[in-house]
Amino acid sequence: MRKIMIVLAAAFCTAAYAGKLNVVTTTSDLASITEAVAGKHAKVESICSGNQDPHHLQARPKFIMMARSADLWIRTGMELEIGWEMPVIDGSRNRKIRPGEPGHLDVSKHIRKLEIPQADMLTRAMGDVHAQGNPHYMLDPENAKIVATDIAERLAQLDPENGGTYKTNAAAFCTEIDRRMKTWKTALEPLNGKPIVTYHKSWVYFCNRFGLKIAIELEPKPGVPPCPAHLTRVTETVQTEKIGIILQEPWYSRKAAERIAEKTEARIVAAPTYTGSDPGAGDYFALIDLIVKRLTEK
Repeated sequence: MRKIMIVLAAAFCTAAYAGKLNVVTTTSDLASITEAVAGKHAKVESICSGNQDPHHLQARPKFIMMARSADLWIRTGMELEIGWEMPVIDGSRNRKIRPGEPGHLDVSKHIRKLEIPQADMLTRAMGDVHAQGNPHYMLDPENAKIVATDIAERLAQLDPENGGTYKTNAAAFCTEIDRRMKTWKTALEPLNGKPIVTYHKSWVYFCNRFGLKIAIELEPKPGVPPCPAHLTRVTETVQTEKIGIILQEPWYSRKAAERIAEKTEARIVAAPTYTGSDPGAGDYFALIDLIVKRLTEK
């Protein structure tokens, strides 16, 4: 009976997604935006869940199986997925989602990239620095609008019959971003120009958009865990600049932040950077809502 139920469930799923595009995104925020744009015309799955750090994901058979049936692969790009993306795509043997094919979309193409290092100065001594710039651009809602538009265009290319729907949905997504931006900016206005501490360089685009100043990171270099000497430097910076917020991602240990907070008046703000990592961050809009709420609550 159990085998029969499994077969019936598989048949139901096949029927439910018949005629739909199979889209695989590398991160959950891209999945959220793709779902908003595609609506009922695509099945969307994310390789990386919201509570996983995409820098350190490992290629797994499950991911290869997801990629094998994909019509479209959407990545953040800028080397965020460099450690596991191609092993997954190669393992899937799905030629249509290889880079350069219509089934492969790098949504960083039209993003104004920040923190691009000079090629002649780029060395491993700098830590995990990305040669194409900081890849955490999705935390700027204005960039989410660019991404939604690019996704709609590619979906329309692969599925011309529903092209109008994709573009209409993307326009609606962008309109909703514009509507919410007024609320987000108003809420964050008291922090405009104020220095904060962050753990990793995940928050550069968010802070650049909303006017927060990153005075120093808890990581001495990107991807390098905090050390005592650097934490002393951070503590001095917090005290000198009277910094009130230490902002960090949920997957990093709070020990370094707690050490700083014990010696200063700064409070720790743990906020998600991807949808699905918190019950209150179910979609992209809710993600930004939650970050703003965490930063502004007392």
